[in-house]
Amino acid sequence: MRRLPARLAGFLETVVRHWKPAVVVVALLLVLSVDSPPPGSMEAQVDRELTGQQFDFLSWEMGALWRKLSHGLLSPQRWMTEEARGAFVLDYLALVAEAQRLDGEIRQAYVAARVPDPDGAEGDPVSDPDLGTVELQAQRETVRDAIRARQPLAEAILEEQVAQVLADEGFDLLGQTMPPVKMHFTPLPQLLIISPRDRIERAYQLNLVHGLSTAEREAIEAQIDESFDVSSLVTGIGGLSAYPSMLLESSSINWVTEVTAHEWTHHYLMPRPLGWHYLSSGETRTINETVASIMGKEVGRRVVARYYPEYLPVEPEPAPEGAPEREEDPEPDEPPVFDFRREMRETRVRVDELLAEGRIEEAEGYMEERRRLFVQEGYAIRKLNQAYFAFHGAYADQPGAAGEDPIGPTVREAFARSPDLRTFVSKLAGVTTLEELEDVLETLPASPLTAEAS
Repeated sequence: MRRLPARLAGFLETVVRHWKPAVVVVALLLVLSVDSPPPGSMEAQVDRELTGQQFDFLSWEMGALWRKLSHGLLSPQRWMTEEARGAFVLDYLALVAEAQRLDGEIRQAYVAARVPDPDGAEGDPVSDPDLGTVELQAQRETVRDAIRARQPLAEAILEEQVAQVLADEGFDLLGQTMPPVKMHFTPLPQLLIISPRDRIERAYQLNLVHGLSTAEREAIEAQIDESFDVSSLVTGIGGLSAYPSMLLESSSINWVTEVTAHEWTHHYLMPRPLGWHYLSSGETRTINETVASIMGKEVGRRVVARYYPEYLPVEPEPAPEGAPEREEDPEPDEPPVFDFRREMRETRVRVDELLAEGRIEEAEGYMEERRRLFVQEGYAIRKLNQAYFAFHGAYADQPGAAGEDPIGPTVREAFARSPDLRTFVSKLAGVTTLEELEDVLETLPASPLTAEAS
């Protein structure tokens, strides 16, 4: 049989290798996204009220997939050494950090311009920020041009590094990580979360356009709350499991690798019960997000340890054997450090108690008091309400906004008992309820800490 020319054969191989699995993932995403709410339901009314403010996923997908295909046909990273790949990614992230620094300086110039300066002359940069930031804006545009030119290659290198670690953990088929790791740095949509007022539950969510101002967010929340007597929140997100996954631009190699692995886990779970039924219940969603959070942290850390060891965060050393759990220290001179997770967990537990007793207004007043405390301690929480907990409580890999929900500790225990990441994810991929999760936990051997406690 006549052989194809080498270049054409390579082209077809690239298309099949990269895009046949991608077509399956995108098709699943589209199936999940076209499930419209019944006419007359709250969800359908919210959709109608916010028509024109919803994120256009179809246009985004077409653009992102085309960029990935265009770069994939060349794949220049194939000819780079591992050392050159790592250096390229770090240089790219340094450019992102520089762009963010320039953005900050420009914003600060406009903030300062609002403060009267009795000594400022006409045209002074403080009183005329447009004039004063011309050079900064030119520098920023130069850096942005460099970022745009390097982004496809930096993404491709990161994808392959994460994929290699996943393959080593057993998430591959004939040498190919399934589904392929695909991510794209991009402005993300903002997420509208709706919860009933009498309990904490994610009743509905909707992706809105990127870049809504604080005033626009507040207006949308007021409109939804008044129309449906619910608790709503429009919040930013760091990643979204479209395909390729959408990642917020960041200069942190630890954050980038973690979120890439987190969103890939959603892709992996999508055709399985834990992913397919993501929107079916709060239990399923919390199990799913907690599994993805644990996977993101574990895989991200392993990627950094292998390819960027100088950026690996130092893990706290375990206490020596036989050491007391807590020593009685004299009264400290300084006040105790504010523990955000502990305080947030305490807040969630109290809110759950008040709502269970039907004291809705009291719970809402308490949340506002706590929000002011968090702001005073340096945590800029714009709104703390039922919708806030419905969103953040789903990420239960660490104590905090989930309160006393047993799902987080149970998933963490399943992880501790699993011999490897593949076992952990495979075991939990088939569960959708807390009861099923507890049944799976019984099939796993007791962890050393659990065995000692018993």
